[in-house]
Amino acid sequence: MVPKVSQFFRGLASQHLKRVVRVTLLLPPRYVRSRSARFPLLLVNDGQDFPGIQLATSLENLYREQHIRESIIVGIHANGDRLREYGTAGTPDYAGRGDWADRYQAFVLQELVPYLEKHLRVSPHPEERFCAGFSLGGLAALDLAWQHPNHFAGAGIFSGSLWWRSRPFVEDDYDDDRDRIMHNRIRQGTFRHHQRFWLQAGTEDETSDRNNNGIIDAIDDTLDLIKELEAVGYETGKNVVYHEEVGGKHDLQTWGKVMPVFLRWWLPN
Repeated sequence: MVPKVSQFFRGLASQHLKRVVRVTLLLPPRYVRSRSARFPLLLVNDGQDFPGIQLATSLENLYREQHIRESIIVGIHANGDRLREYGTAGTPDYAGRGDWADRYQAFVLQELVPYLEKHLRVSPHPEERFCAGFSLGGLAALDLAWQHPNHFAGAGIFSGSLWWRSRPFVEDDYDDDRDRIMHNRIRQGTFRHHQRFWLQAGTEDETSDRNNNGIIDAIDDTLDLIKELEAVGYETGKNVVYHEEVGGKHDLQTWGKVMPVFLRWWLPN
């Protein structure tokens, strides 16, 4: 018998974002059978893409094979303001994108999480709360976890927009990608013993190679960010994992394929 995931939709009126934010709630099979059990929480940006990555099906397969612990997964839907709400909070990129990222993080911490704590049996422990996202949503998830280590134990970043920079790329006037915002943010941070990070890039994520080293920018930016994490104390293979998907593209099909890999790392049974 295949364990069924229960799916619900809610709309939260956000004061911070001045809109009704639609969320998808995926509850594990044991949730309806248990009256007291509490479950780890995963917040995922771009929750409108859950059908495209077939997340419910992947979860049911993983639960059936007992590969992961049961958890509550919440997908936060983006809208036409995605390029304003996602990014690095307090630091828009050179084009002004991400200027509402601080509002988005306030929505998550002050409106969404309290709502989930009131209405669902989510784990109260920060070490059992994680966030994840795809592309620009991956950058936003990483920044959310990094900025708020007391609330989240880490993040899963799928093809993250780690190129996000404070100054546009100028081929003849550039030095070691020094303007990448998230890299600088981590460089100026400190090691947090309870946090872990899972980063994925596909070998066909893009074709751009701005430094002409034969490696696409998506992979370069990801590997360079891992170096920054290592420089402040993280260890690859221990609390940082890099998954390179051969043939992986910047699309839902690739992210749906590697999602079970992430889930088995995040919450193994």
